[in-house]
Amino acid sequence: MFKYLKKYWLYALLAPLFMVGEVLVDLLQPQLMSTIVDEGVLGLSSGGIGNMRLILVTGLQMIGLLAVGGSCGVLSGVFANLCGQSFGNDVRKDCFQKIMSLSFQQTDRFSTGSLITRVTNDVTQVQNFVMQAIRGFVRTFMLFGGGIICMVTLDLSFGAVIGCALPVVLLIILFFIRKVSPIFAALQQKLDRVNSVVQENVAGARTVKAYVREDYEKDRFGRANGELVDTQLHILTLFSYMIPLMNILMNLVTVAILYMGSVRIQSGSLTPGSIMAAITYVSQIMHSVIMLAMIFQSISRGSASAQRLREVLDCVPAIADGTAAIPNTPKGEIEFRNVSFSYPGGSGEKVLEHISLTIHPGETLGILGATGSGKSSLVGLIPRFYDVSEGAVLLDGVDVREYPLQQLRSRIAIALQKSELFNMSIADNIRWGREQAGQAEIEAAAETAQAASFIAHQPEGYETAVSEMGASLSGGQKQRVAISRAVLKEAPVMIFDDATSALDLKTEAQLYAALGKRSSRATKIIIAQRIASVKSADRIAVIDNGRIAACANHEELMKSCAIYQDIYNSQLKKGDEPNA
Repeated sequence: MFKYLKKYWLYALLAPLFMVGEVLVDLLQPQLMSTIVDEGVLGLSSGGIGNMRLILVTGLQMIGLLAVGGSCGVLSGVFANLCGQSFGNDVRKDCFQKIMSLSFQQTDRFSTGSLITRVTNDVTQVQNFVMQAIRGFVRTFMLFGGGIICMVTLDLSFGAVIGCALPVVLLIILFFIRKVSPIFAALQQKLDRVNSVVQENVAGARTVKAYVREDYEKDRFGRANGELVDTQLHILTLFSYMIPLMNILMNLVTVAILYMGSVRIQSGSLTPGSIMAAITYVSQIMHSVIMLAMIFQSISRGSASAQRLREVLDCVPAIADGTAAIPNTPKGEIEFRNVSFSYPGGSGEKVLEHISLTIHPGETLGILGATGSGKSSLVGLIPRFYDVSEGAVLLDGVDVREYPLQQLRSRIAIALQKSELFNMSIADNIRWGREQAGQAEIEAAAETAQAASFIAHQPEGYETAVSEMGASLSGGQKQRVAISRAVLKEAPVMIFDDATSALDLKTEAQLYAALGKRSSRATKIIIAQRIASVKSADRIAVIDNGRIAACANHEELMKSCAIYQDIYNSQLKKGDEPNA
């Protein structure tokens, strides 16, 4: 984490420097108070006659020093917060950037709830540690060391009392820190679980309600939250024992100082003001030790969180950028060259096996097959959502693994069956396809996607806000907005992965007819469950158990492919086909 602090070295330097000023004032105050008591009130050097002028002058000095010390403390806090907040901001942004670069299998390994915890709570814990460290260490060690020196200068016997008490104090602190430190990593894991349950239930709210599982989910959240609370209480309980023990020890030291001081006063070697100063120094020393215990707690928690952040920041993306120089003349030709694929981290079973297929520029290819046959896995290899296990996928004659990812994916527009919409206006959701697109272009894309009519009936038209995850729109409406986004991108390759499953056949036919006119030069891949969706494609690839069983147009498949014939007969009868 140190590299993130280097940018803010000035803040990290100024914060402890100003803290030095505040602590020096704290250490001077007991000496001044001792002077007021001994000379101003008791008048020990003037025959027992008090000195009001000395009280006023010294009191004003104390107030002036207090103002200086307070100003130093404020500035120390300001610079510590500037350092800590800026540090946390950089770490959080880098974590999010790294998460965005991870492949699907890597994000699945971490889990969504854990990644949320790391970007939020773990960053906060490390940030808090940084702010405490650059101020707390200086204050703690200066009060501790300065207090002991000041007490010894008052009387050596006071130093003996502190010397006897400190080993006991340190043993108490070490005992509790050793007990608590391993629990912080478990605490963050419990928080991961709570976040995961919340995220799953917010995302799947409709399913939960549809199956009347609210009570079950409440119990599941209750168990996860209960484990989190139990872990937190365990930590708090341990520390609740430590503070009273430290206070008891501080009071015992105070009693010892008072006893030894009274003896020394009777012998004439000490003054009452010195005893008062010694008691104040004892308080400062003991509080500095308690503060040190809190800092060690912050270190333990911060180091656990820092380790979790490093796991993200040090994670090497499984899908790495290619380095080839790609010509800026995309055509849209796609070739699958003896491709086999199995999901990383799975059983090793091949989802695709020895696929060889060429899709020509401007061609429309339909892909048909049973559920789980490998249709989506096949097209997911083109934008490198995953990499092939064997063989190669080529775009315009270049292996997709050699493309810089941004350049590769900028040439591909994708619309999925599950339409991901964001909490922004309909226009802004469509504008995701091309950020600089004007309103007229957005409306033209929506017209092609058959979305213009329903958008026109929205309360604010294209500026109507879409609720989180598109919950304010129907399934068909969400799919048409997502298709509008893909159309607006005007990419040379367009992939529709069952993207019209929620549309009726007539609307679907109108959509593909409009798309054919608008994007006639684009290579289009249409994955569908319905023959009616791909019947008019130039060719249709029939996928069966991860292999291409046949690839031809509709008429040829009806003559030569038994699998296609079975699907056709199960779906369509005379008079059921839409007028495309």
